[in-house]
Amino acid sequence: MSGARDSGGCCAERHRSRPPLVCWVLVCGGAIPYLGPIMAAKKDNPNYKVIAENRRARYDYAIESDLEVGIMLMGSEVKSLRTGQSNIAESYASVDNGELWLTNAYIAPYFPAKTWGHEERRKRKLLASKRELSRLWSATQREGMTLVPLVMYFNDRGLVKLKIGIAKGKKNHDKRASDAKRDWNRQKQRLLRHSV
Repeated sequence: MSGARDSGGCCAERHRSRPPLVCWVLVCGGAIPYLGPIMAAKKDNPNYKVIAENRRARYDYAIESDLEVGIMLMGSEVKSLRTGQSNIAESYASVDNGELWLTNAYIAPYFPAKTWGHEERRKRKLLASKRELSRLWSATQREGMTLVPLVMYFNDRGLVKLKIGIAKGKKNHDKRASDAKRDWNRQKQRLLRHSV
């Protein structure tokens, strides 16, 4: 069957050659273009990827605010992070001599770069503006806050970023209260779901 019409409508070969943004409506044996609003599904960013997450941080600390910072890495560290081999659960950030540092974060060795590899738990410099550095310094030195790494990820441009939280440590009774609140919220959602 070539490009000729049959009695039921248009041929499938003709539809493949048409542009994808135009919707075609079949009307009485012929097709007419329909140029109405076409809703496209929002594409997920292929570059965004979570590398490591500190899930226990929100249990052990009361996070008051968070901040996205850059991190200075070697090439072998970035290659290792692309495979997802890292851990920030035991790490912390601190301000020393006007610079922000990430201490005790684990990035697995990248074996193809044996000669020019990296140390797994070396101290890594974090990139923040001077205004943010002064705010972080005053929060840690004057107010007794802690800088806790929350999540390390590749952003939409493919760069490694770290979200750090300005936090205050929780006591045991605070942890019990937050557990009770979380359990009550779960139970409340369950009751609302079943009542509807």
